[in-house]
Formats: sequence, structure tokens, C-alpha cells
Amino acid sequence: MEAFEPTPPDWTQAATHAAEFQCPSCRALSKAATRVWINRRSPVYTEDRRRKWQEFYLCECNTAWWAWSSDRPPSELANQEREMPPRPEFFNPFED
Repeated sequence: MEAFEPTPPDWTQAATHAAEFQCPSCRALSKAATRVWINRRSPVYTEDRRRKWQEFYLCECNTAWWAWSSDRPPSELANQEREMPPRPEFFNPFED
């Protein structure tokens, strides 16, 4: 999987820093990317000691761009309520 390879793919060399977390050319979101690479070898530490990484995207419009992982908008999956699975019935040897 390219996203976690230690060395950057060639297409990342032409990447530009996106001011917003979307393609600077066509404004597509990162979900529309055809390729992704995360620079996990060089984290940056924020004032509150949190790590952030450069995330590189190759958009379907063939524009390479990058943004900080801390700038990524929250996932729509984070706000979904999960259904709790039914609790399994356990055998109790003391019940008749």
C-alpha cells in the first residue's frame, strides 16, 4: 500500500500546499484522490505536544497537493450512532 511506504512516491515532488483540505485546482475533497501518501517519517509537534503529518494526495484531476493531518475535517462516521449488538446469553450452571 503506497500510503504507508517509507519513501515518497515521485508524484509527491510536484505537490503544492493546499490552503484548505481539498484539491486547490478542482476543489475536490481528499476522498476523490486516486493516490495517497503520508509522510510519517517527519512528524511536526504542535504547541500542545500533538503530532501532525503531511498528507499527500493525487487528485483525479491529476493535481498533487498536501495538507497537514491536523487540518483534515472530522469524519462523518464519527457522528453516527452505532447499534449495540445483542448481548449473548451465557450459560449459568446455577439456574435450573
